[in-house]
Parts: sequence; structure tokens; C-alpha cells
Amino acid sequence: MYSLNVRDHFMIAHSFQGEVFGPAQKLHGATYVVDATFRRAELDGDGLVVDIGLAANVLRTILGEMNYRNLDDEPAFAGENTTTEFLAREIHERVARAVQAGELGEGAKSLASICVTLNESHVAWGSYEGPV
Repeated sequence: MYSLNVRDHFMIAHSFQGEVFGPAQKLHGATYVVDATFRRAELDGDGLVVDIGLAANVLRTILGEMNYRNLDDEPAFAGENTTTEFLAREIHERVARAVQAGELGEGAKSLASICVTLNESHVAWGSYEGPV
């Protein structure tokens, strides 16, 4: 399986509901380093997994929709605990929609999967991997 990874970051504020979250129930900030890893069994006709420039642009655009925002105020996340794992899946789904819409080129439609990892710190991260 071939892989290509692009990386970016975004900064958010949010809070969580539930005793399990302890002090994180209060409004707090997070800065995530985000890796989007694209996988496919065979390279495309140009010898690529996916166009790295297009992949980087799509990830930057998606993260820009959340950057410097309080996710508690975003209607799309109403009633959700925007945990690292939840956000990894949300970003995956948005990247997958961009692939299906052709924003990463026609060759990207042959991707097997995408894995999105949100690095919360140098010792903690969460991922979501699924088909395109």
C-alpha cells in the first residue's frame, strides 16, 4: 500500500459536556497538528498517490473553516463533544467529500482510504481512518 501525507494545523476553543472530562468541561483552547494520509494499492498513471499540492490546499481550506473558532458556537457541532477523535472523523469526511467532488483530481477517486490524525501534543493524538 502506498501512502502520501500532508500536514497543517489549526487552533480552536471548545468545552465538553460530562463529568468524565473534568476541567475540560470549561472553555479551553487546543492547537492541533493535523496529518492527512492518503492510501492506495497502486500509483496512478503519473506515479502518484495523490497530487500533494492539491491535497495540501484541500486540507488547508477545511481546517480554515474551523481555525480560530469556538466550536461550541458552530451550528454544525451543536450538541456534540468536539473531542480529538470526533474532529478527526469530521475532517476525514470533509476531505473524502472533496475527493469525491474531484478537488484532488480524477486520480484521487481511486484512493483506498484516508487517515486523519490530530496531534494534540507530542504525547497524545487521535485518528480516524476510513474509505473515500
